[in-house]
Amino acid sequence: MRMIAKASSLVSDERLLIYRSLEGQNDDGSGCMFFQSIRQKFEQFWNDIRNFSKTAIEMGRNDPRKIMHAIKMGLALSLVSLLIFWKEPFADVAQYSIWAVLTVIVMFEFSIGATFIKGFNRGLGTFGAAVLAFCFGELAILAGKLEKVVIVISIFLIASLSSYLKLYPTMAAYEYGYRVFSLTYCILMLAGNRTRSYTEAALTRLILIALGAVVCFLVNIFIYPIWAGEDLHRLVVKNFKDLAAALEGCVNGYLQCVEYERIPSKILTYQPSDDPLYSGYRSVVESTSREQTLLGFAIWEPPHGCYKKLDYPWRNYVKVSGALRHCAFMVMALHGCLLSEIQAPPEKRQAFCRELKRVGAEGAKVLHVLGSKIETMQKLNSDDILEQVHEAAQQLQKRIDQKSYLLVKSETWEIGNRSQEVADNENVPTENDDHQELHLVLKSLSETVLDPRSMPMLTSNLDTKDMTTYTLRKQVPWPSCFALDNESLIRKDEIKTYESASALSLATFASLLIEFVARLQNLVDSFEELSEKAEFKEVLAR
Repeated sequence: MRMIAKASSLVSDERLLIYRSLEGQNDDGSGCMFFQSIRQKFEQFWNDIRNFSKTAIEMGRNDPRKIMHAIKMGLALSLVSLLIFWKEPFADVAQYSIWAVLTVIVMFEFSIGATFIKGFNRGLGTFGAAVLAFCFGELAILAGKLEKVVIVISIFLIASLSSYLKLYPTMAAYEYGYRVFSLTYCILMLAGNRTRSYTEAALTRLILIALGAVVCFLVNIFIYPIWAGEDLHRLVVKNFKDLAAALEGCVNGYLQCVEYERIPSKILTYQPSDDPLYSGYRSVVESTSREQTLLGFAIWEPPHGCYKKLDYPWRNYVKVSGALRHCAFMVMALHGCLLSEIQAPPEKRQAFCRELKRVGAEGAKVLHVLGSKIETMQKLNSDDILEQVHEAAQQLQKRIDQKSYLLVKSETWEIGNRSQEVADNENVPTENDDHQELHLVLKSLSETVLDPRSMPMLTSNLDTKDMTTYTLRKQVPWPSCFALDNESLIRKDEIKTYESASALSLATFASLLIEFVARLQNLVDSFEELSEKAEFKEVLAR
């Protein structure tokens, strides 16, 4: 019995040692995983810092003006901070120097125009608040025991009125001024109540704010000035170049039968993509907000450089860009033909290759010329800039007329079978025969087949519930296919319909290109109006 008890004791001790050894291994594994996780997070943090630094350095290389703006901001703040050490003869200057510092911080913007707008808003808001604070402050002093009541009521009235007026649609540009107005009034009333001198508080802050504004203007104008008008000018020129490149790319890609193996989902949802054609016209279409922002800054800037007129027509730059955007919509539609599911066969595209390519080249040439004229600020010469592109469009239209049989299957026109149909139906007259026959003469078979109303699925008697169920059901791709013996068979009528639609897609591309040419006239008119108002240079005759 003793031997058995001793053996069992040895077995239990051995199990305990094994359990402890396993537990130690688990502890070591958990510790390794913990340190490995900390190491991964540290590496990720270090990589984020490196990527951020790399992006920041690259941003400075691409646009050195941003580095200069940061340096100018530091210089302006350094100059204003010298007021802290002011001792005599006005000791209060050092105490209230924070007003000048805050003015520099909130007013100093990237461009001179934006700085002027901020300065105007801050100056107007501060001046209005100072005048009202002086009036209500004197009234509060006269009120005696009711001084606090007058102060509180005046703050309520001023804050309510300013908050309501800044919501007025035409006051959106002065929203910052209203905020400064409310803030300054409250601070002046509270400071005046503490020092019992509303006039001194108002005058001190006005002088310090004016000093900070002067420092902002001097540093921003005389040290590496950055003008919003020049940015607007360059943006319009860039839009011309981008759209010209996108137009040429769309025409060349269509004639070369470029096929996308898979259309990027970003293009389908109108998001930024690496496709150069898509990025070209997308930047033109989406430049509206940036143009309006730059326009709001540019009209505040004084005459400078090449823009020496006192009332420079910056709005005409936006007008020209709007006309260019009207043309960009056609380039967007042309790119849609490249991405469409229904494509014309290469042999039909080659039948119109020369004409399509010439229209695209001449249209892009017009855009390049106009963009170059805006960049160099020159007027157009006496020659008609649209003569060649109009001639190319006319040749394309003539080619379409000559080769129209490639775009529509003439052998299946209803007008050709009209006599037989009339003979078959002449014994069944109705009161609407004249109207129906005229409708059939004017309507081709391809239009009839593609008319959604001719689809039996849509003309069937479905109640609202059934239609909702059908709408939510996954749609079948067109043309529909039927599987038979592991092979896809398409009905003959659907083949003909698809062939007709693919031919019409070529006609669609050609018509969009001709429409683009037609819209160029409005673009040229807008440019000539800009060149006259901005007094562009005359082109010397050779």
